[in-house]
Formats: sequence, structure tokens, C-alpha cells
Amino acid sequence: MTQQQDGKNNMIENEQQPTRQVILAGLDQQNENFDYEMTELANLAAANNMTVVGQIVQKLEKPNASTYFGKGKVVELKEALTYYDADMVVTNDELSPSQLRNLEAGTSADIMDRTALILDIFASRAKTKVAKLQVAIAQLKYQLPRLRTSMNVRLDQQTGGGGGSFTSRGAGETKMETNRRHIQHQISLLQAELANIEADDETRRAYRTKQSIRNVALVGYTNAGKSTIMNGLLERFGDNPDKTVFQADMLFATLETSVRKIQLPDKQNFLLSDTVGFVSKLPHGLVAAFRATLAEAADADLLVQVVDYSDPHYQEMMATTAATLKEIGVGDVPMITVYNKADKIPEQTYPEREADTLILSATDDASQDLLVDVIKEHVFFDYVTLTLHVPFDEGQVVNELNEQAAVHELDYDETGTILTVTLTPIQAARFSEYEVKK
Repeated sequence: MTQQQDGKNNMIENEQQPTRQVILAGLDQQNENFDYEMTELANLAAANNMTVVGQIVQKLEKPNASTYFGKGKVVELKEALTYYDADMVVTNDELSPSQLRNLEAGTSADIMDRTALILDIFASRAKTKVAKLQVAIAQLKYQLPRLRTSMNVRLDQQTGGGGGSFTSRGAGETKMETNRRHIQHQISLLQAELANIEADDETRRAYRTKQSIRNVALVGYTNAGKSTIMNGLLERFGDNPDKTVFQADMLFATLETSVRKIQLPDKQNFLLSDTVGFVSKLPHGLVAAFRATLAEAADADLLVQVVDYSDPHYQEMMATTAATLKEIGVGDVPMITVYNKADKIPEQTYPEREADTLILSATDDASQDLLVDVIKEHVFFDYVTLTLHVPFDEGQVVNELNEQAAVHELDYDETGTILTVTLTPIQAARFSEYEVKK
């Protein structure tokens, strides 16, 4: 079964599960992006298999310290839950432990804040070991300050649960203290396991750097079309077109960074990375946990910011991308901007280019060609074109050049083969003894 098929099967299973009816709740603090955030919250709820049946909004300069909403609005929220026959409230902001506890008591309903919702989505979409570890760490860090005496702590079985190190605790230790120790120990185990994987990934990135293999990273908002762009280039230029990545019209369709080799017809090649998508108010704990996944962006030679040009909130999405990149320490990597999904905009012509800004459709061949041309300008700027003279008795060198470099001209004289080739800086140094000096 292919990755695409497996992903589709998972989507079908999710669609068949009964949905939970929820009410969205948010505080309008005169934030110009508030309406957009609430729309996005509804999309996140849908991505988590929830049915939004109502929405409660209150205008406040700042959240109530104990209940998030004012007391009157809490009563209104409880009445709305009864009216809509809903049993959960999803808030637009992350709640403090006391706000969460008091709001649940005041509404007699389950409360899920925006952070918990995003973590829940990530947990359901994580497929690889790295992604599962990253999400587990973020969930436990979120859970730690929200422990209650009645809470049952579920230990991830891959960590062994910490063994018997807690059984010798004194009888006077409270259940909450025991739970806290369990979680802190589990976080430490998961972080150690993730660190080992990160070390291996760093070794691979260091090898690519040494080999002068250029890395281009697709970044941007979730569901902007990054995976569609990668698959389009893979099908045309990939060294293995079967290694496409899962894509779907949904938030956070994939959480893993996929790295594939793009082999162009002129023998020039680069690695293309499809990174996890961003979303506004992405939990800090999740950003921290996913630093390993996003390291491909930090180490890239070029970032390609993919924007859903057909979305009326695309500018807010770009601001979120910029803020997230800054948070993970990606500030000085060159970047081009791709306004994608131009085919969904009436009368919009594409592909178009103005400097390092492109308007295109990820599924259009001409758009893909333009994107590749711009990528080449950035990542191959230091490649050199040389004339080499290789003696006839070193035919293996000619074979290697034909296989790995762009050969523009080929000729012969009485002693050897004359080639005009474009080489990487490392290749140029390696074959410098054959260079014909002018």
C-alpha cells in the first residue's frame, strides 16, 4: 500500500467516526485578526472531526483571570450548550489551569482550548516515530500544569512508563505529586529518545553540506499547497517518482518533513524538503518539539514560501509564517514567495514573475518550470562552467562527468576528450587538474 493510499484510508476512517457537537468561544480584544482566527478555529475543529453548532463571542479588553469570560457570558454559554445539545466548548485562546477548571465547573461541559485542539490534531496525524515523539512531548508539557488529583496519567508504552522508580515513594506523597513525577520522567525519556534521532538527522544534513548538495525547503501555512508542489516536481524530475508525499485538501495533512531528490534534465540536482505547515497561535510547546522537523528549513539554502493566493486571509497567513520562522531561528535564509492556487482566482493570469515573487498553480507544468528556473538561479549561483581536457586513458573521468554534471559540448583531439561542463564548487576543485586554462 502506498503512502497516498494509506493516508486516504485514514481519512475515510476518520470521516466514518461519529462527530462531536461543539460550540466555539472567543474573546474579541479588538484584535484586527479576530474574525479570521475564529474562522480558522472552525476549520481546526472540523479537522478534528468535530461539528460546530454554535459560536459565542464576548468583547473584553482582557480575559477574566478566573473564568476567561465574564460571569454573565459563562451563564449564556451554559444555556447555549443546552440549546444546541452540545457537550464541549472550544476556546480560541489557550486557557490557564484555573480558567479551564472554573469554566468546566461553570458550564458543566468539557472545555478544550485552541492549544489542546491543535495538539489533538497533531496526535491523530502523527505517523512516524519522530512525529509521535514530538507530539507526545508537547502534550505532556501542556498537561503538566493542568494536573488534577483525579486525573489518570496515561504513560506511553514505548517509554516503559518509568519502571518502578516511583513505587518506593513515601505513602504521604499525594496522587497529584505522583502524577507530576510520572509525567516529568516520561518527558525526560521521550526527549532523550528524540535527541538520538535528531543527532542522526544532523549527521545526514552535515553529509549533504559536505557533498555540496543544495537543499530547498517548502514552508508556509498548512494547506497552502506545499505537498502538491513537491509531488508535481517529483513526478517530472524526481529520481524516484513513486516517492510522492501524502497530500489532501485539509489542515495538517502531513506532519513529517519529507526530503526528496530533484534531478533536472541538465544533471543539476537539489534536495526538496516539504515541511510541516504553520497555523496562527501555533502552541509554543509544539514549535519547540518540532524544531527537529523544522531544522530542514533552518539549514536550507533557499526557502520557498508557499501562499494560498485564493484565500482572502493570505496576508495574515504570511504574517504567521514569518513569525513562526522567526521563532525557530530562521531569519537569514534567502526566500522566494510563491502565490499558489492562482487557477482558483477568476481572470488571474499565471505563471507570472516579479523578481523573487511568483504567481502560479502547483499543478501547471509551465508554473513548475518557472519555479525550477528561479530555484536554479538561487541555489546554483556559484556553479562554474569550465573546459576540461581528459586523457583517453582516463575514460572513467569522462563517464563520471557525463553521469553527474551538465555537459554542454564534447569534442576530441589527438590525446583526449574535451568537455565544456557546469560543475559544483566541489566538483570544480576535484577536476581542476583537467581544466584548460585560457
